Amino acid sequence: MPELPEVETIMLGVSPFLEGATIKKIKLNRPDLRWPFPENFANRLKEAKVLGLKRRSKYILIALSTGETLLIHLGMSGKILVSGSKIGSYFHESAKGSNHDHVIFELYDGTIITYNDPRRFGAMDLAKTEDLNNHKFLQKLGPEPLGNNFNSDYLKIKLSKKESPIKNVLLDQSVVSGLGNIYVCEALFMSGISPRKKASKISKGKCEELVQNIRTILISAIEAGGSSLKDFTDIQGNSGYFQFEFYVYGRENNWCKTRDCGHKIQRISQSGRSSFYCPSCQR
Repeated sequence: MPELPEVETIMLGVSPFLEGATIKKIKLNRPDLRWPFPENFANRLKEAKVLGLKRRSKYILIALSTGETLLIHLGMSGKILVSGSKIGSYFHESAKGSNHDHVIFELYDGTIITYNDPRRFGAMDLAKTEDLNNHKFLQKLGPEPLGNNFNSDYLKIKLSKKESPIKNVLLDQSVVSGLGNIYVCEALFMSGISPRKKASKISKGKCEELVQNIRTILISAIEAGGSSLKDFTDIQGNSGYFQFEFYVYGRENNWCKTRDCGHKIQRISQSGRSSFYCPSCQR
């Protein structure tokens, strides 16, 4: 599933084409994705001007002149592709049609924005912009890991009440939003914390390390265009590169990259998800 860096990469990539543009028409090739589209979806988007884009957790939020905001979640395999448009010296050729092209946005300048999703676990919804934070997708989300509200004091308070393993707690979107399996594994390795360790046992000093390492990893992943393991690509269909920098994720039985460690990366299952870690470097 695309995590925060991948969603941020898509949002930043599509923003120059959408911001300030007016949606000419929408083509829906099916009545639903993970859930049915909202009532009168295409007509509510038609002729709407895009006022701005931002990301919240793993959602792309597109503010419209109609007073509504379009919420997009990429699910497991969703992609947003741009075609038929020229920005600067870059020309995006017209995209070839696919059976998995489920939503197609046509702008007045000829740009085509295509939502492609082979597994159809993605979702789209419309909400009143003024009441956006109360939307069911967003209302229970914790702070953004790159924002000021996510700090060591906050994290220590949250962890002190949790007896679950730290890996599971960091994946709880009500504790911190946008983190997923990949970047939690990497952050725990950088912080020297075992994914098995009880959250309540994490010291204030380790919370400070963890906050900083989470930020460092996310920023590096965004700069690398995200991680491409299976389906993820940017708006031009290009893969990300951060997967080549993984220390532990997906590296089961490979040697730890820490100098003089001499141990191999192990994989365990926690709440149905794989956790990768070094048993020597992470305690």
